Amino acid sequence: MSVASQAGRGQFHAVAAGFLGWTLDAFDFFVVVFLFDSLAAQFHVTKAAIVATLAWTLLMRPVGALIFGLLADRYGRRVPLMVNVIFFSVIELLCGFAPNYAVFLALRILYGIGMGGEWGVGASLAMEATSTRWRGVLSGILQNGYAVGYLLAALAYRFAFPVWGWRPMFWLGGVPALLALYIRAKVPESEAWRRHRAPSTSAVLRAVGEQWKLCLYLLLLMTFMMFLSHGTQDLYPDFLQSQHRISVAMVSYIVILGNIGAMVGGIVFGELSNRAGRRLSLVAALLLSLAVIPLWAFGVSLKALAAGAFLMQVGVQGAWGIIPAHLSELSADATRGLVPGLAYQLGIVLAARTPVLEFSLRDRVGYNWALAGFEIFTIVILAIAVAAGPERRGRSFVEPAPVETTVSP
Repeated sequence: MSVASQAGRGQFHAVAAGFLGWTLDAFDFFVVVFLFDSLAAQFHVTKAAIVATLAWTLLMRPVGALIFGLLADRYGRRVPLMVNVIFFSVIELLCGFAPNYAVFLALRILYGIGMGGEWGVGASLAMEATSTRWRGVLSGILQNGYAVGYLLAALAYRFAFPVWGWRPMFWLGGVPALLALYIRAKVPESEAWRRHRAPSTSAVLRAVGEQWKLCLYLLLLMTFMMFLSHGTQDLYPDFLQSQHRISVAMVSYIVILGNIGAMVGGIVFGELSNRAGRRLSLVAALLLSLAVIPLWAFGVSLKALAAGAFLMQVGVQGAWGIIPAHLSELSADATRGLVPGLAYQLGIVLAARTPVLEFSLRDRVGYNWALAGFEIFTIVILAIAVAAGPERRGRSFVEPAPVETTVSP
């Protein structure tokens, strides 16, 4: 087998591992979203208590990003990713055996650690394995794992839950552990990590400290990216039902249509970012989301709202599809496993109350303007932050970036 063929196979397997890991991680997270009432009845608690388990999962994600990110930068990408996949799969499996609410809550807290660790390690492994030519589109495919995981959870709820009940929904979450075998057999270790391996954990932390300004910028960027996604997704089903009296079944179809749009956007804008640049493509995706707000928030017909939901997520996930490549390129070589993932997970913590804020605005300005106003503000600030920030499109992960290009705007 030629060297080029081996490299191509390694690239495919690394991206597949990252994509499948994020897909299955998202599936395990969204399973709870569909089981609020069932779990509340099973554990004899309020629905709010089950919703609170989601908050605890989100709060623990930065802990996982820190632990597994440090492991990835110190000991390589493959082994920490395998450990992570096995960890969150076992925890998800155990959730299906939870005898009471206290045990279930403890398991969801532990699951948050696993979920928080997967994205940074998987993204660094995938992006370091890809050629600069394909980095943009594969970044979009990698990030699409989140939308695919959501869809798989919806399908499992539609077909598995009515037949088997809630416990097997979590038992299905144990299947991803098999992914560890695939990673061990097929995925090569990152050559970029081998070249830039830090000699100690303290060296990784010192490298983070040396780029503290960039870290703060990435935290700002990821917080507003979370405002963008959660602000357009979390309350939208409720908005369609309560504001427009759309049936639950039709709402589910609109949500599915939006997720299809997300997949399209991730690939299209990911590829565009390889040609036009990360910042310009990010801003273009944001402007698309801004342009469709009249349809998305103020549409007066079912067709208009469906078109708005589809196009909104094309723009939202189009912007998100660029993120794995963009953050990986911005990060220092010695901290690529830690910094992108930690910024990602801290961003979700800071943006965790987005639906609460939007819901409170609803009582003041109405549901339409609560969603639209929040997203207009978010998109404008985010576009400015992206346009004014740095870019290192196409940089080599194997060779150190030249000093003069590491902070170029």
